[in-house]
Amino acid sequence: MHDLYGLPITCTDDATRQGIDDFVHGFISFQPKAANVLKAAKNDPANGLANAYAAILYMLLEAPVAPKLAQPFLDNALAATGLTPREDAAVEAARLFVAGEIPKLIQLCEATVSAHPRDMVMLKLGQYHTFNAGDFPAMLRVAQKAQPGAADIAYAHGMLAFGFEECHLLDDAETAARHALSIDASEPWAHHALAHVYLTRGQVAEGTAFLESVAHHWADLNSFMHAHNWWHLALFYISAGRTDDLLAAYDTHVWGLSKDYSQDQVGAVSLLARMEFAGVNVGDRWADVANHVAKRGADTTSPFLTLQYLYALGRTGRPEGEDLLKAIEARAEDESRHDCAVWRDVALWAAHGIAAHAAEDYEDCIRFLGKALPRLAEGGGSHAQRDLFEQIHLEALIRSGRTAQAQQVLEMRRTFDPDGVPLNAMLAEVYDRSGLPDQAAAARARIGPSG
Repeated sequence: MHDLYGLPITCTDDATRQGIDDFVHGFISFQPKAANVLKAAKNDPANGLANAYAAILYMLLEAPVAPKLAQPFLDNALAATGLTPREDAAVEAARLFVAGEIPKLIQLCEATVSAHPRDMVMLKLGQYHTFNAGDFPAMLRVAQKAQPGAADIAYAHGMLAFGFEECHLLDDAETAARHALSIDASEPWAHHALAHVYLTRGQVAEGTAFLESVAHHWADLNSFMHAHNWWHLALFYISAGRTDDLLAAYDTHVWGLSKDYSQDQVGAVSLLARMEFAGVNVGDRWADVANHVAKRGADTTSPFLTLQYLYALGRTGRPEGEDLLKAIEARAEDESRHDCAVWRDVALWAAHGIAAHAAEDYEDCIRFLGKALPRLAEGGGSHAQRDLFEQIHLEALIRSGRTAQAQQVLEMRRTFDPDGVPLNAMLAEVYDRSGLPDQAAAARARIGPSG
């Protein structure tokens, strides 16, 4: 048999083949049908590829329990015989993922895409891990290896677009994303890449109009892609001062789809924090998010995720925050893990900065978080997502009375958010404190009549 992109698979059962296809397409298109591979793998335990994909799916939960859930499927995959070399690579990828041997997994993904450019699972998996490691040139490189072999696959161009964007090659990113949409106008990762392009260029009105025009395509996607693209739209609403639309987006699309999932939780955390920094009253919305984050316990699966869990717990005064900070300290001392240096030299400093912010010790927040900011990309997340930590640092500067430093940061931010309502309101305040009334008036004029 062959999968939906024409790659040979060792399979004799139509239901198993369908489960494999559902995972491949569901994984790259962010559709819930990706989970159908679990039933296929359970019903066909001798099928190595289906069971490897099931193990990978569980690892994408990004939770401490994931390896335990993945292990039975991995055991089945390792016992399978007669697989093609590409299928053997998928099994090995699952093994490396479960074992936490991520550098080797990245190498395997890239080698497999080089040999089989239509293997969208290995392309997506390779981008996922290079992204989490902050190796954005590698994200782009693995996507380029799929061309021209996958030239007819919209999702390959969407992944290429995001690789370009994270390397700050915005024109190339826009070209690749628009080509993806010329093949399939519903491709959500291409929508996502363009959201980043518009945000980085400071094209708030254009980005808002574009995302609103394609939002109907996200209705039936998995919770991450549905919520995350709406999260991007919400960033534009913050800039434009559209508070009612912002709160509606949060309540309807960003929080509540899958409250136990890591990405949904951090999306809610970062959006609530940004709203508050922008002066928006979020009511009692923090409580529900923090309750779900607290259930994770001492989760140090990913620096990027863990730091946002810590912010939510600190913001709400949850005692679990102390336990999580201790877990971060322990993780930073674990030299057996491939990412020990990131936890020790980056995440640990950031964690103490976030804890200081929660304690309203803004000088320590500035000191600790300032050490981490230059290297935060190594812990994962896009530059748009990591901007949360820049904003925490900025708020600490303002609250501590460091107006000179705050003015510098705010004017630099105005290069990509020139007419942002919250940003110019902060600038006006900083200029007032600095004894510069003309500049304060100019900032208020950029806000408009309400300024």
